[in-house]
Amino acid sequence: MPAGLIKDDVYAVGAVDWNERRFHGYTYVTKRGVTYNSYLILDKKVTLIDTVRKGFERELLDNIKSVIEPSKIDVIIINHIEPDHSGAFPEILKICPKAKIYGTEKARQGLLKYYGVSGDWTAVKSGQNLSIGKRTLDFIDVPMIHWPDSMFTYSAYDKILFSNDGFGQHYATNKIFDDEVDFAALMDEAQKYYANILWPFNALVSAKLAAISKLNLNIELIAPSHGHVWRKHVAEIMQKYLYWSSHSCKDRAAVVYETMWHSTEKMARKIVDGITSGGVEAVLFDVTKNDRTDIASYMLDAKGWVFGSSTHDGEMLPAIAGFLHFLKGSKAKGRKSFAFGSYGWSGEATKDIEDTISNITSFDPSLRVVFNPTEEELNQCFEAGRAFALKIKSEK
Repeated sequence: MPAGLIKDDVYAVGAVDWNERRFHGYTYVTKRGVTYNSYLILDKKVTLIDTVRKGFERELLDNIKSVIEPSKIDVIIINHIEPDHSGAFPEILKICPKAKIYGTEKARQGLLKYYGVSGDWTAVKSGQNLSIGKRTLDFIDVPMIHWPDSMFTYSAYDKILFSNDGFGQHYATNKIFDDEVDFAALMDEAQKYYANILWPFNALVSAKLAAISKLNLNIELIAPSHGHVWRKHVAEIMQKYLYWSSHSCKDRAAVVYETMWHSTEKMARKIVDGITSGGVEAVLFDVTKNDRTDIASYMLDAKGWVFGSSTHDGEMLPAIAGFLHFLKGSKAKGRKSFAFGSYGWSGEATKDIEDTISNITSFDPSLRVVFNPTEEELNQCFEAGRAFALKIKSEK
C-alpha cells in the first residue's frame, strides 16, 4: 500500500501483510491479516516512528521513497522492539547511519540482543521530549503494554498519539482510518487484540490510562502499529480500554469444553440451553474446533465461564488443559464458573479444571456423569445452566 497522508507532513508508510493468518508464534489467529505500521514526519528533522517486520523492508522503503529519500531520515524513534515492529531497523540504519535513535534504555538493550546494533542511541523516558522543528515529540513510558521497553510518542502539533501496540487491531485493508472500514469488524478485532495481547496487564493499562488522562493531551488521532488509525472513534476506543482494563463484565456466559465420545458435548449443549432459558446470552465453544483467540475475545467481558472435559488417564483432556493454562495468565476478576464432564471410573477432570484457574474465578459445585448422560442427567445439566444464568443476573 502506498504512503498515506494522515496529517499535514505526517505519513503512514508501513506494510500490509494480507496473508498472515497465524501471529505471535502461531498462537494468534489473524483471519483478517496484519499490518505493520510505521510513520514518517517531515519537519526540520525528518523522523521515522517505528519500522516493520523483517521481510517487508522493501515495502517500507518504497513507501518512504514516495515521500522522501530514506537516506534523509534524521531521527528514528523506536516505541517497541518486538520483531514485528523492529525487524527492518538494521536495514534502515544501513541507509541512514547518521540518524539519531530514540527509545527507552530497555529498548536499546533489546535491539542489541536481537540485531547486534542500536545506532546513535539516546535513552528517553516519560517527561522528556525532542524538538524536530516546529514539532516537539513527547515520550511516555508504558512498560508492559506489552513489553518492558514499550513507550508512546505524542505530537502536540499534530495532536497524534503514536501508540505502538496500544489500541491496535489485526485488520489488513487498503484503508488507513477507522471510519473507512466496517466499524463492527474493527471493534471485533480491537477486542480480540486486547483479550489476547493486553488482558494480563489490565492493572497497568488502567494506571497508564489514568496517568495519560492527567497529562490533558489533546488527541485527535491515535496511530497504532497494527491496524487502522483512530480518528472518528478516538473517544470510543479510549472508553473501551477503560472498560476492559477495569474487569467490567456483561451478563453473558461462555461454555468451553472438550469431549471424547460426545458425552461431555451433550452436557455442554444442555447447559447452554439452560443458560439461555434463564435469559442470559451463552455461546458454546469446542476448544478443538475454535481458536483460542476467538474464545478469549468473547470471554473478555463475559461474567459467566463454564468449563467441561471428559476425564482421560485421570486428567482433563489436553486441548482444554492448554486453553486453561493460557487463560489463567489473564489475571481476570469478578467471574463466576462451574465445571462439568463425563468419566468412566475416576472423574478427576472437573477438579483439574478448578485447580488450574482458581486464581482468576470462583467455582460453584461441579457436575459429573458416568459415561453417556441419561435424560434425567441432561435435565440436571439444563437446570444447572438455568440456575447459573439466574446467579449471573442477580450479582452486580
